[in-house]
Amino acid sequence: MIGAWMQQVAMGWLVYRLTNSAFLLGLVAFASQSPVFFLGPFAGVIADRANRHRVVIVMQAAMMLQASVLAFLVFTGRIQYWHVLVLSGFFGVINAFEIPARQAFLLEMVKSREDLPNAIALNSSIFNGARLIGPAIAGFVIAAFGESVAFISNAVSYLAVLIALFAMQIEPRERKQIRGRVLASLRAGFRYGFGFLPIRVVLNLVAAAALFGVPFTVLLPVLAVETLHGDARTLGLLMSATGVGALSGALYLAARTSVRGLSKVIAFSATLFGAALVVLGLSGTLWLSLITLAVAGFGMMVLMAASNTFLQTVADEDKRGRVVSMYTMSYIGMAPFGSLMAGAIAQRIAAPFTIAVGGVTVMIASGLFARHIPQFRELVRPIYRELGIIPEVASGIQAATQLTSSPEEH
Repeated sequence: MIGAWMQQVAMGWLVYRLTNSAFLLGLVAFASQSPVFFLGPFAGVIADRANRHRVVIVMQAAMMLQASVLAFLVFTGRIQYWHVLVLSGFFGVINAFEIPARQAFLLEMVKSREDLPNAIALNSSIFNGARLIGPAIAGFVIAAFGESVAFISNAVSYLAVLIALFAMQIEPRERKQIRGRVLASLRAGFRYGFGFLPIRVVLNLVAAAALFGVPFTVLLPVLAVETLHGDARTLGLLMSATGVGALSGALYLAARTSVRGLSKVIAFSATLFGAALVVLGLSGTLWLSLITLAVAGFGMMVLMAASNTFLQTVADEDKRGRVVSMYTMSYIGMAPFGSLMAGAIAQRIAAPFTIAVGGVTVMIASGLFARHIPQFRELVRPIYRELGIIPEVASGIQAATQLTSSPEEH
């Protein structure tokens, strides 16, 4: 993940160096993320039908290939903007199939569903710990040696990922076999996900945050150069500050002992995320930008990871891949449209103003989500009882059942 974050920083810096255009920065982000939106539903069906472990291995190998080609083109000095655009699109296609399989595969590595929130949070801790380290290293590496070293580092880092995946010995779990046509499975997944209010409102909030809030990361190179008058090291510091907050959010979630109360956590974190973006847009100094980025990183991390935890907890086993694909569409799939929109607005007006308006919109979406919390809880409570997540209630039901059953049943 350190290599992945180094590549992301280097990619943004490379595009801005080649084009000096906020819009073209947004276009690259659109190319790398939009396949998730269009292919995500089909990828979810595959994740529910195929061996998730094998799918993840194949996709990680393809990511290694993409990073290697990018490193070669930059190292030999042949890189052009269209190369970056095409390779970003290729990465997006891989990502579209890898994410639902990997997220659904997580539960296969965890024996108890009650441990799933901690597993997701610890996974996010690794992701955001690298987010803290990778951009800072990338900033200094780019300033000293150029972007090629960052891309080479990422390509080599996939060896560790593949070795770890091949070393895993996963006990096979029984899964309900999904038969019939892919489109029929697709429709069934959408009916299931969007027909259940708690899943629907969580997906809507995630989509709003991804469309209007998350694109702030695409505009950080512009903020570093034009607003803060810095260089690649400044960009590395800004992204690392986001990582500090995100890592703190992941550790906060890892310390939680239950999935209960996640509705309030999701609403609060979304509001915090939006408010931090408003302050970031109004900030003109490096120290205040670093502080607000840390808060924004915390809010964004908690919102996305808590939403992911909730969705995977309540989803039926045979539909989890499709539910995760809908989450991926709402998060990563909506972000490219936001990046394209943010890049276009920032090109005409200003990056700080674009970020602030996005923050206000996220806060409004959080308020709309909060209105559904009472109904949300009523609908989720029976699922938590069935899973034993509300142990005292589950025990009471069991005792009542034993008292009312006949002697023959005992």
